[in-house]
Amino acid sequence: MIWDVHCHFPRNWQDPDNFDNAKEIDARADALRAAGVVRASLLSGGRFGLPYDESLTYARRHEDLFVPSAMIDPEEITYRDVKELHEMGYVSLKMIGVRRPYDDYAYFGVYQAAEELGMPILMHMGVIGGGIDYSITHPRRDPDAAQRLREMKSSPRARGRDTSATRMRPFHMDTIANNFPDLTLIGAHMGGTGNYDEAASVTRWRHNVYLDMSGGETIERHAVERRLIGHEIGVEKLTWGSDCGNDEIADHVTNLERIFEQVGLTEDERHRIRYQNAAEIFGEAEPVHAAE
Repeated sequence: MIWDVHCHFPRNWQDPDNFDNAKEIDARADALRAAGVVRASLLSGGRFGLPYDESLTYARRHEDLFVPSAMIDPEEITYRDVKELHEMGYVSLKMIGVRRPYDDYAYFGVYQAAEELGMPILMHMGVIGGGIDYSITHPRRDPDAAQRLREMKSSPRARGRDTSATRMRPFHMDTIANNFPDLTLIGAHMGGTGNYDEAASVTRWRHNVYLDMSGGETIERHAVERRLIGHEIGVEKLTWGSDCGNDEIADHVTNLERIFEQVGLTEDERHRIRYQNAAEIFGEAEPVHAAE
């Protein structure tokens, strides 16, 4: 069994108005189930997609699978708005591309509401990816990358945007965790490339901070090469997320199992990362601690 904590509502960024949402959400559900995913936190709504109520309608086509998670902009979403999202049926929140550091006091109303309601928050960490990964390819030698670059330059999303990786660092979660000790935070991408030490440091000492392993093959490789899993980051602090298209989900599940083999995890440790940690975070399993 696998819990996907980082599953985006499918979107066509190039032509968002020419998109069959029912067909695409069904296809996403089929791809997840085929890969062994039994629960998936579906990141929906806000400035990144359909209105919140409409997103819920599609999520409920697969209520056994999808756990609704609201994509929010804390510049616009208030304490009261979080309460309303919870009443609508949203179980958790997702933040990315913030205009201030995550731990800015202006966002504390959102964190207070989420803590009171028991809504975990998934936070993007580090540089926002997408487009072309220049560490592994380049348009000068890869026709697919060249085509992607042309599409990016002609896309409505090609305009400049006010975002920065420095506002989305793991150390910001330390501030939030100290001020809101009952609020659960999940840092995406194991803290983000370049932030592994920060992420490991925060998860090491803050009981309410976890990380997800999404982010593609580079982060999967680093998880092994840099001895992050079970060494720098405890297995009880890790969850899994896809953060990819339908055709890549099964491949990343295969990569996860390969990682388990390479780092020598027990079956119990593997189960915690695949499913159990997330189930406890989202209140679908009761944490069990060692007897005194």
